[in-house]
Amino acid sequence: MRDRYDRDNIALILIGMPGIEKWFSRYAQLYSRVGFAHEYRPLAQEELNFVLERRWHKLGQSLDPEDFTDAQAIAAVARITRGNFRLIDRLFTQIERVMKINELSTITDDVVEAARSTLVIGIS
Repeated sequence: MRDRYDRDNIALILIGMPGIEKWFSRYAQLYSRVGFAHEYRPLAQEELNFVLERRWHKLGQSLDPEDFTDAQAIAAVARITRGNFRLIDRLFTQIERVMKINELSTITDDVVEAARSTLVIGIS
């Protein structure tokens, strides 16, 4: 990465877990090229709804927070991911897989829990 940065005069954006900049500090030649580290905060409820609406749409669904089934699924996603965008992305990859395998057409809290069970994300 350092060589590519030096040769091509390109910018790199590296996204990782909190504290990744400390890991880079062990590699002085790479770390010297880190401009800054920004820690993203968890998504607020409004931001979470915005992201989920698009993820539902991508799966051919429409999200209605007033609908009981959708509200339960939203709550399950929020509880499991705690607003972590990266985990939301990983979870929805598995939700899509679970729905396809089981020939389901609705995202429910059971689908979300089944998807969570295939990920290593800790206890929720």
